[in-house]
Amino acid sequence: MVFTVSIAYLEEIRSRAKSKPQSAAITMASTYAQLTHRQVHLQQSDPEIRIHYVEAKPAAGTAQKGTILLIHGFPETSYQFRHVLVPLSSAGYHAIAPDYRGAGYSSRPTTGYTKGVLATDLHDLLTKHLHITSPVHIVGHDIGGMIAHAYASLFPSATKSVIWGECPLPGTTSYDAWKHSPELWHFGFHNVPDLPELLVTGHERQYLKHFYDRLAQNPAAFTEEDLRFYETAFAAPGAMRAGFELYRAFEADKVDNLRWLEEKGKVKVRAMVLGGEGSLEALRSIGMAEEVYGDVVEGVVEGSGHWIAEEQPEVFTRKVLGFIEG
Repeated sequence: MVFTVSIAYLEEIRSRAKSKPQSAAITMASTYAQLTHRQVHLQQSDPEIRIHYVEAKPAAGTAQKGTILLIHGFPETSYQFRHVLVPLSSAGYHAIAPDYRGAGYSSRPTTGYTKGVLATDLHDLLTKHLHITSPVHIVGHDIGGMIAHAYASLFPSATKSVIWGECPLPGTTSYDAWKHSPELWHFGFHNVPDLPELLVTGHERQYLKHFYDRLAQNPAAFTEEDLRFYETAFAAPGAMRAGFELYRAFEADKVDNLRWLEEKGKVKVRAMVLGGEGSLEALRSIGMAEEVYGDVVEGVVEGSGHWIAEEQPEVFTRKVLGFIEG
C-alpha cells in the first residue's frame, strides 16, 4: 500500500516559500517539498520497515523513456537529489529517490544494514509496491553506490544500467588498501559500538558540516536551509545510530561482494563509475570498478568534489543522461 506523507517540516517549507521572497535557499527546499512524497510499508511490524520516497514523473503527454532510481549516501537523504529530480523527469524519465531504511523519513530498525538487504528493500519498493516491471537505471552515490552495486549484483535482469561512485567498494583491493587511511578515519570511528552515538548526539550539525565542507570543492552548495534540513533529519531519534550501522556492516558487505563475484563472475550490467573531479576517490574509482564489472567506463563531474549532485547538478544530470542514453 502507498501512503501520502504528511510531514510538518515539509509544510513549514511550503508556507515559508509562499510568504517570503524566493531566496535560493527557500526555493531549493521548497522544490523538494513540492515534489510528490509517498511512503510504503515493506513490513508492518517486527520490525516495521517503512520506506519514504520522492518522485518526479514526465509531464502528461511526454513519452516515458524509463525509470531512474537514485540512491543517496551518508550523511544525506533523498533530499540530496533535490536539484536533479525534475531535470531527469523533464528528459522523459520517472525519477525516484527513496530514503533507504534508517535514513530520512523512513523507519529506523536496529538491523538490516548490509547493502544486499538495503538493495532488496528498494527492489521490493519498485516491483511489489510501485509495480515497475521493466529494468531500471540505478544511480548510487557514496553508501548509495555500494547499494547500487548490490542491486546490480542481485537483480541484474531488473537493472538496465548502473552508475555508482564516490565510495570504496568492500571486497575490492582498493577498499582493503584504503579503509584504514587517514582520509577515511571515520570508517573506524563509525564502526565502534555506541561511542559515536554518545559523542555526536547534540552536535549533529557540526559533525555533518565537517564532511560537507571537507569533501566539497564548492562548500557554498550547502545553504543554511540545506544544513538545517540535514541537521533535523539526523537529530531525529535513532538517525545517527542507523547511519553508523551502515559502516558497521562493511565487513559483512565485503563477504557478500566476494561471494557474488565468485558465484556469478563480474557484473555484466552496463556500468559507469561517476565521481567528482576534485574528489579524494577520483584516482581509485575506475580500477576498483574494473575488479567487479565486465563493462564499465569512467565519468567525471567537472568542478565538483564528493557531493556531485549538489555541487554541480547540471553537470551531474548531463553525465547521467549521456551515459544511459549513449
